[in-house]
Amino acid sequence: MRPLRYSINVTLDGCCHHEAGIAPDEESMAFWTAEMGRADGLLFGRVTYEMMESAWRRPATGTWPEWMDEWEVPFAETIDRTRKYVVSSTLSEVDWNAELVQGDLGEAVRRLKQEPGEGLFVGGVTLPLALADLGLIDEYQFLVQPVLAGHGPTLLAGLRERIQLELVDRHEFRSGSVALRYRPVGSLA
Repeated sequence: MRPLRYSINVTLDGCCHHEAGIAPDEESMAFWTAEMGRADGLLFGRVTYEMMESAWRRPATGTWPEWMDEWEVPFAETIDRTRKYVVSSTLSEVDWNAELVQGDLGEAVRRLKQEPGEGLFVGGVTLPLALADLGLIDEYQFLVQPVLAGHGPTLLAGLRERIQLELVDRHEFRSGSVALRYRPVGSLA
């Protein structure tokens, strides 16, 4: 069974809006590129899918945009080629190496987890909350940034039941950010 990993940047006060934290730097992008390499599938809700596609889809010209630094290209290439699964009740079709996931969320994600592979990554806010409530997340990875945002969506706000986690890895960055990897207590993932 391939594990489902929830990975996201988060500020010290729990804000997980993509513009609330520190802008990516070469070190954090290399980290996320390596982490993305541990996934053979990305699970997105509609909002995250559309946001990631607008930023990281290879242009039709085949040339990455001028705004993209050279050290961002490996991340862009990795996310661009990785298989995507999009959970949406409003989209009728997707592309960008993606497949639409509809129907019962729990059943669909259990089916994806049963497929062979290295793992699935999920990002965003709403979809991970639903998956956590269903007990389907095998690993939580937070890149905690030394910022107090004071507003914005917060990490897993509205979780129905407490989930006890155990720390399995940590990595400190020069920026003062810390990547923390947790597994639910009792998980064999």
